[in-house]
Amino acid sequence: MEFECQESTLVFDDLANCSETNRFSSNSITEDLGLSKLSLDCNRKKGISNSKQLPPNDVFSNVWRSIIDLPPALISEILNCLDPKELGVVSCVSTTLHNIASEHRVWKEFYCERWGLPTAARFSDEKSWKELFVEREYRSKTFLGRYSIDVLHGHTEAVRTVFLLASAKLIFTAGYDSVVRMWDMEEGLSIASSRPLGCTIRAVAADTKLLVAGGTDGFIHCWKVVEGLKHLFDLRGVDKQNTEFRLWEHEGPITSLALDLSRIYSGSWDMTVRVWNRSTLKCTQILRHGDWVWSLVPHDTTVASTSGSDVYVWETNSGTLLSAIHNVHVGYTYAIARSRTGDFIFTGGEDGAVHMFEIITESKDRLVQVATWIPHSGAVYALAFEFPWLVSASSDGKLALIDVRKLLRASRQSLGKRVLGVKESDQNTIEPPQRMLHGFGCNLYSVNIGADRIVCGGEEGVVRIWNFSQALEIEQRARALRGIRLENRMRRRRLQNEMNDKGGRSDRCSVAAKNPVNGDRNNSVWHSKRSIDSKV
Repeated sequence: MEFECQESTLVFDDLANCSETNRFSSNSITEDLGLSKLSLDCNRKKGISNSKQLPPNDVFSNVWRSIIDLPPALISEILNCLDPKELGVVSCVSTTLHNIASEHRVWKEFYCERWGLPTAARFSDEKSWKELFVEREYRSKTFLGRYSIDVLHGHTEAVRTVFLLASAKLIFTAGYDSVVRMWDMEEGLSIASSRPLGCTIRAVAADTKLLVAGGTDGFIHCWKVVEGLKHLFDLRGVDKQNTEFRLWEHEGPITSLALDLSRIYSGSWDMTVRVWNRSTLKCTQILRHGDWVWSLVPHDTTVASTSGSDVYVWETNSGTLLSAIHNVHVGYTYAIARSRTGDFIFTGGEDGAVHMFEIITESKDRLVQVATWIPHSGAVYALAFEFPWLVSASSDGKLALIDVRKLLRASRQSLGKRVLGVKESDQNTIEPPQRMLHGFGCNLYSVNIGADRIVCGGEEGVVRIWNFSQALEIEQRARALRGIRLENRMRRRRLQNEMNDKGGRSDRCSVAAKNPVNGDRNNSVWHSKRSIDSKV
């Protein structure tokens, strides 16, 4: 039913004008509430009249409400839908929102989805999750700063694989000399080396409980952690504690290895990926491919692998093939990496290109290509990812550092699980690699990133560590020195101007007394002030 409420319209217009001019001052509110008490005779178009009195509190019932008046559970759900940048903006609105947004549990999710749980060295009970996140996000800029290079000598032949165990500050390397070596990450010193294992070691993986190495003879050589040992593993085999054993089932060279909490993953040139139970040491799943398996990376109950020029995603519990993309690269697809959330896959191949794919569970085509870079003139042999940096190692002897954070956005699935999604952009908006590290020998076979360091091994037989741990401190000192130099320069300039102002009057008087008005105007000779003073 339609009503014509002329008096009510006038009242509301008056209220709007008062509120706009007085910005809801107390006097205007009192006057407006007095106006709102008028009886409003509303005449219907059909001639039926009806009178209704406007309640005094209805007009301003919603004026003073804000988001903090909502139930805490609803506020929490609203903040869950924001990304870190938006959440930071919300925390700057008011003191109340700052407290709510800063202490929100979503900061822990932000941190863990990008870098996992922090180590004991990084974690502090005195810091909130927001402070930890901001600090780690700030430190991610270190790879754009200055670095130092440590060169580790010890291998007698080419280094085929490197692995950085940042939580224990250890580096493991192996190669054609069939020896696995363990290095101190911070000091760059050799800690221990294994006996020769009898064949080339192409893959190494480790955590704080187990170290595995894969050989071209088809075995997986394993070392269990030794309790009480400072460097976790006894590679020399001095302690007789049955901590060293081998797994045999592959019929070809082992090319890739990976670990999670309950499984061991191994890929081989026998065209299979095998999944092993860590407690029983039995093979529980065989994933068969149509070509040599070059690389693999697991996440949760799935594992992504490269075989020939193709990329596959498998479900490890049932052995089901979830998705496959054929002819990803021109030639072999040598390398694969994955984000910590498992939503993004990066591949590198023989054509020198690096591709980025997103895994979309709702789509029929589960792997969707997002971006492509071609930073190398040779084959890409290895990839490593730590948010937001993707590092590639190539046969051209160069390392490419690619920042992928601008391609990502925070989103929410219907189940409430936080995932990383892709911004809608075309290939023209994709930025090139932010940095290239080069100047060394060709054929870089392996690379790893972590703890503000990049570790690489290649055909030279040496291991190089690009150490960026002091990059931010060096940049801060450089900025401080630049500020001091600028301040001193400005101080000298002010003093010079003051001296010129003081000495300028006497100089002008001396010159005027010495020369007539137009005496030297036609003579194009420039006299310095010092020469003028000496003549005077």
